[in-house]
Amino acid sequence: ADVADVMPFYALGREDGGSFDAGIRSALPRILASPSFLFRAEQDPPAATAAEPHPVTDIELASRLSFFLWSSIPDEELLDLAVAGRLRAPGVLQQQVRRMLADERATALTTNFPDQWLALRNLERTVPDLLQFPTFDHNLRTAMQRETQLLFDAVVRGNRSALELLSADYTFVDERLARHYGIPNVYGSAFRRVTITDPNRRGLLGHGSILSLTSVATRTSPVFRGKWLLTNLLNTPPPLPPPNVPALAENGGDTQPKSVRERLEAHRANPVCASCHRSIDPMGFALENFDAVGQWRDTTEAGGPVDASGVLADGTPVNGPAELREGLLARPHVFVGTLTEKMLTYALGRGLQAGDMPVVRRIVAGAARDDYRFMSILMGIVESRPFQNRVKPAE
Repeated sequence: ADVADVMPFYALGREDGGSFDAGIRSALPRILASPSFLFRAEQDPPAATAAEPHPVTDIELASRLSFFLWSSIPDEELLDLAVAGRLRAPGVLQQQVRRMLADERATALTTNFPDQWLALRNLERTVPDLLQFPTFDHNLRTAMQRETQLLFDAVVRGNRSALELLSADYTFVDERLARHYGIPNVYGSAFRRVTITDPNRRGLLGHGSILSLTSVATRTSPVFRGKWLLTNLLNTPPPLPPPNVPALAENGGDTQPKSVRERLEAHRANPVCASCHRSIDPMGFALENFDAVGQWRDTTEAGGPVDASGVLADGTPVNGPAELREGLLARPHVFVGTLTEKMLTYALGRGLQAGDMPVVRRIVAGAARDDYRFMSILMGIVESRPFQNRVKPAE
């Protein structure tokens, strides 16, 4: 049946060209243009309805699993299990997930997913002012992104707690990035794991990638940083600003330079702005000791001491990155819930719907009983109803 649609093109090409090769040249574009070649197609059984989910076939499940973990097609072992109808047998899926995570191809998950979830791809468009930050270059930008990918890889493959993404007392650096952070005795271009002794630098909140992509060219942006934290770590994105709100005033002219915090306080004098900035700004202020390229500082661009204090939306007072991290870790289900939602979205290749949210909550509750270890989250996704079932599209 698969060949039937292609053979007329082959026959026509062979007739016109007079050779087998001419027939193949004619048939090949038809194959490459086929939707079955370009897309992962899943078939609905004849009795399927748009109202009731139905299980995908074992081969379709193998494809979903492979594209989730490897961003590629299933290998021979996975396909053999699917063809034999054994993929859903007790323990088989977990064994396959462990095997696939140990494979080098799982690097696709540990790079593509954090790049999407944490918006690391936007780092390429981050161009700090070289007059203010002359040491920033492409190599440093690339090293920052790689550091975050390697931390995620270590947590996933090591089956560590997902909370370690925030609390890890280690990171991965090459000589260029180590020099940027002030970490001694690291030489060469190879990345290696190092211990973080400064509690302010631990986890994602201390990564130059996050701190740089949430800044503007000439300064930090507590608003961008707060919005990034609310959106990507807490899944509570703030609403869009109302129209015609003026941009934050920049220093210049003959006036006395003001810190970003002082300028934002004037901005929040507008009641329309204050309602949202009340939840956004304190999280961004807590990271103000990191400059626009993620280096530690004790004074602001205006010359005064950094004020990294604030009160979170739940009333928790924080002062600096370490206290902000502890504030986030005090409600672990919120962070892990956000991570699970983002990863389930990635695994399904579609946005989540209201009916998917009980699944997310069950996965998080199950992971909590295992100290939020990553394997619990992954298996919760792979064994979930949305991952193993599909709904026939409405006609």
